[in-house]
Amino acid sequence: MKVLIVGAGEVGFHIASHLARENKDVVVVDKDSAAIRRVSDNIDVQVVNGSGSSPVILQEAGIKEAEILLAVTDSDETNLGACLVADLISPSTKKIARIRHADYDGYHEIFREQAPHIDTIINPDIEVVKTIHWLMNVPGAVEVGEFADGRLVFVGIYLDGSARLSGVRLSDIYSRTGKKSPLISAVVREEELIIPRGKHRLKAGDLIYFISKKESLMESLSIFDKQVEPLNRVMIVGGGSIGFRLASLLEGDSVHTKIIEKNPDRCSTLAENLNKAVVLHGDGSNQELLREENVQDMDVVVTLTDDEETNILTSLLAKRMGAPKTITKISKFSYFPLMSMIGLEQVVSPRLSAINTILLHIRTGKVLAAKSIKGEQAEVMEAVALETSDIVGKPLKEIAIPRGALVTGIMRENRIIIPTGESVIAPNDRIIIFAKKQAIPQVEKILAVKLEYF
Repeated sequence: MKVLIVGAGEVGFHIASHLARENKDVVVVDKDSAAIRRVSDNIDVQVVNGSGSSPVILQEAGIKEAEILLAVTDSDETNLGACLVADLISPSTKKIARIRHADYDGYHEIFREQAPHIDTIINPDIEVVKTIHWLMNVPGAVEVGEFADGRLVFVGIYLDGSARLSGVRLSDIYSRTGKKSPLISAVVREEELIIPRGKHRLKAGDLIYFISKKESLMESLSIFDKQVEPLNRVMIVGGGSIGFRLASLLEGDSVHTKIIEKNPDRCSTLAENLNKAVVLHGDGSNQELLREENVQDMDVVVTLTDDEETNILTSLLAKRMGAPKTITKISKFSYFPLMSMIGLEQVVSPRLSAINTILLHIRTGKVLAAKSIKGEQAEVMEAVALETSDIVGKPLKEIAIPRGALVTGIMRENRIIIPTGESVIAPNDRIIIFAKKQAIPQVEKILAVKLEYF
């Protein structure tokens, strides 16, 4: 598969890195010579220095041979231009554009249906708002993903030192709690991602990933001593696109919301378009302002400015002043490993959301959803099992699933199954697979070629 990526920023760089590890033929185009040099110095891919919306540059990059064009620059207009020009030169190439501005929200179908067209438009801001909403409502969660039309939930939580499961083997969870454990897909300990077995002992500080039926989620969380608390008051620092979308969603939930925004013109726009939220003009990192607005009484403080250093510092300040929970937006992937070290465990990234959505459209076969987790150390995929697949008709314990991969969920018609070794996959089942990054090429190759359902 040949993939042409327009944009060598954080999203383009990490997608290129991801695909290069899977031995895909990748070409990266960008007019920023420094960004192109960073790609060529660190990733084994081809690079072209020039504008991705130039027909000459696209032809030089091999657009006619590319199966997929990813337009992921920080400019919506450049991404649209690249896709439209590519469609004129190579109509058969699948075109995916990253479009963030709300002005384009009502035009996605037009771009998809009318020629020259764009096959897929990704708005990472919308996905980030969904993620924030989940993190607000799932106690203790640091990562959340939905699969099987939202009926299965994939959750990452830290195990507290006081938790009753600290030091307990997975096989002993039922005897310790009296409740059936959800399927634990992975444990991250000291930055090492492990797929645990029954003899594995959990430890305080472990980041535990598990999958649960949506209706059983709160019971599953209670096993890890995570209790549901009502969400009544939220403070949002930063009234940009994400802040506005989040405030609009919270209004529908009847959550009392305050937005702090530095730009007076933006404050006016927010006040005109929101019905219930309180809009405040000011600097959200100002300690006195936070004190005046009773930050300690908020259930959650969400920092969403365009400056990630401001977001980090504001979240730290809010926690120090008594806010029980913060959610922090960051962009630089290099910051991710540092967040839990400084006490900021709930972090969101529009760029990571873009990558997760793009992965869905790159995977071969009937992949319905894909989520990259823990700084791209692993991936969770949802796919359809076809009748011709060798994975159908045999107990999972008899199937040679690649090392580092695990089937974590099955959806059969309207029934959700959390699998065991005895579970048998039927034709047209939707299955959820967790795979470490080292296993992804093997999983994709086996499922796509030999098993023919991916």
